[in-house]
Amino acid sequence: MESKLKKKYGLVTAISMVVGIVIGSGVFFKATKVLASTGGSMAQSLLTVGLVGLIMIICSYVFSILATRYEKVNGIVDYAEVALGSGYAYYVGWFLTILYYPAITSTLAWVSAQYACILFGLPVAGSAHVALGALFLVAGYVVNALSPRLAGKVQVSTTIIKLIPLALMAIVGTVAGLLNGLTIDALSTAATGVTGAGGGILGAVVAFAFAYEGWIIATSINAELKDSKKNLPKALILGAFIVVIVYMVYFLGLTGALPVADIVAAGDDLPRLAFQSLFGNIAGTAVFVFIVISCLGTMNGLMLGCCRGLYSLAARGRGPAPKIFAQVDPETNMPTNSAIFGLLMCGIFYCYWQVCFFETRVLGTTHLPMLLSWEPDELPIIMLYGAYIPIFLSIMKKEKDLNPFKRFVMPLLGAISCLFMVFCAFYAYKMDAVYYVIVIAVVLLLGALFQREKKI
Repeated sequence: MESKLKKKYGLVTAISMVVGIVIGSGVFFKATKVLASTGGSMAQSLLTVGLVGLIMIICSYVFSILATRYEKVNGIVDYAEVALGSGYAYYVGWFLTILYYPAITSTLAWVSAQYACILFGLPVAGSAHVALGALFLVAGYVVNALSPRLAGKVQVSTTIIKLIPLALMAIVGTVAGLLNGLTIDALSTAATGVTGAGGGILGAVVAFAFAYEGWIIATSINAELKDSKKNLPKALILGAFIVVIVYMVYFLGLTGALPVADIVAAGDDLPRLAFQSLFGNIAGTAVFVFIVISCLGTMNGLMLGCCRGLYSLAARGRGPAPKIFAQVDPETNMPTNSAIFGLLMCGIFYCYWQVCFFETRVLGTTHLPMLLSWEPDELPIIMLYGAYIPIFLSIMKKEKDLNPFKRFVMPLLGAISCLFMVFCAFYAYKMDAVYYVIVIAVVLLLGALFQREKKI
């Protein structure tokens, strides 16, 4: 078997990776939580969307600086290695492989199935929902592990498709809102009678972080991206700006469809009610088709990261059985064994997500110990920002040939932004965030058993 991945993706695929992975379910089902956190203030909600978007742009820019200089196997792991050595890179890669990738990939499979069930009138959290989500996970694995070129085409096509309803809501909703006065009302006063998550802007930041996450996974294909040192930085920066603009105008468009109080009360049914208000009953149902495609496109990109997770460690001679997981299939040019492990981890977290949702959100209680009842779709994301901080500080120390703006200003802003995200996580989740840190510590200790480098 081969040991290296071939160059097979271009700039369009890379941009689609950034945009397509980020824009998925989050913008649809986190909107109500953001508004609830801000007490029904659309102005504060838009500020939240812009603030988290700015953090994404800053971090993307800093990583784009590194992307122009370094290329090995997996972007974020490569940059961690350059910054603080192979040991730190290993633990970052281990966290990504065991916790981050599978947690959010399984979340997207579950949410994709949720919207599919709503579309077809099936009960949420029922047996059909569970089976459909599992099928989506397996399908995502098959596409990525057996036909990576097809996976790239799927990413481009789903990215284009998912932008259609967002653009419609942004344009038509904003125009309608200016004509009917709902947009002015939403921006000038907070909705009355809104109750929900609370936490203000800080709580809203944590909630909406999920909607912006995934862009870093685009760096996992740097070894497979043509002219990576030129195209990956472009993809990170252009993709980040596209996402922020789309999110801002989508939120603004919602104000023209429904009063803010109705948006908050709509919950997961918000997309249907909003599009139904603007375009009629048929559009209200049809939008779920776009949402399912959108979620599946995001899950496809996330699965791409899952498939390459253990390979990024094994290619360095680290992790469990590096000789096995560093193998690349000569037919598919994919690390098949690493992909199978990624699917297995997704399955474990999928079961965990089902327990979290069904017991906590449906039954109102949980039999899970407090140590394991953390939010699987938000806390892994926030904690990854903590891992960025040493990388950004290292740029200020090591990259002496950069100009002051790239060497000091942007990395410092990036580090401050990441600290802010971590603070928001602890502010919003309190002990749940502490429990998650304990879980991370246990996982990293387990990873220490396989940390020693071996020849492959």
